[in-house]
Amino acid sequence: MTPSAPDTSLQAILRRLRQLEIRIRKVVDAQLQGDFHSVFKGTGLEFDDVRQYQYGDEVRAIDWAVSAKGHGTFVKTYKEEREQSVLLLLDVSRSQQVGAEGRRKLDVAREICGILALSAARQDAQLGVLAFSDQKELYRPPGKGLRHTYALIKSLFDLQPEHAGTDVAAGIRQALSLLKRRSLVLLLSDFIDADYERELTMLARKHDLIVVQLLDPREQEFPPLGIVPLRDQETGRTVWVNTSSKAWRARYRATTEQNREQIGQICRRHRTSFLSITTNVDYVPQLVNLFRLRNQRGAQPPGSAS
Repeated sequence: MTPSAPDTSLQAILRRLRQLEIRIRKVVDAQLQGDFHSVFKGTGLEFDDVRQYQYGDEVRAIDWAVSAKGHGTFVKTYKEEREQSVLLLLDVSRSQQVGAEGRRKLDVAREICGILALSAARQDAQLGVLAFSDQKELYRPPGKGLRHTYALIKSLFDLQPEHAGTDVAAGIRQALSLLKRRSLVLLLSDFIDADYERELTMLARKHDLIVVQLLDPREQEFPPLGIVPLRDQETGRTVWVNTSSKAWRARYRATTEQNREQIGQICRRHRTSFLSITTNVDYVPQLVNLFRLRNQRGAQPPGSAS
């Protein structure tokens, strides 16, 4: 008897996402006495007023134009906009399809996007998605409501990318051109690419950014299988390598670690939320920790992460 095919209907997808969302919310409530939706805290800030400078205030918050009038030093204050804007920025290039069946990097990324999409909808946020490879693969402009969210999730899970390559910088430039207001941007990629630091820096300065790097266990520690053919998912090129060679394995580990360290350094430099998720590990505790840190950090005015 052959096993039945997995249920990929919208109802099955939403059922799985709701189970994950409920699990995360329970853990958050137990540990923080807070709200799962605190992941959105601090996004969508607008200028409110000025007040006199107090010891401990950020120097960058000083309103120099008002202070120059000679009545003292004043700082800008901000308030959260009632209507928040969220963009899911997802790398769907061929390298994202590496991994075990049902637990590929792209599968995990879609799950995380789906969880946050449902949460955003329940908080009445404007939600959009931009999926990219080395081309724009899918764009759904921001919208509100569960009907919009369900359609967005279905299009994300149904998407069959047409291009194999990766261009993270181009994907970010597309997002920057589409975003007309400060937004919460969730960028998910394996970052197997180069020359994207300038664009990532611009995104971190202009928006509230969360970066999630997806890794497959075999990308961290390749099994010693002897001489085998390895095929590049994006170029289609196949090379024969001795996977049992100590020198090759050391280079392989070093390349992977360098890739992870590069994106981590960029995020730390700009105080940007960063997660590195391996597909064979339960990512729920990592998401919970992200919510905790964002909840502690609180709202920041535009440009404060630069």
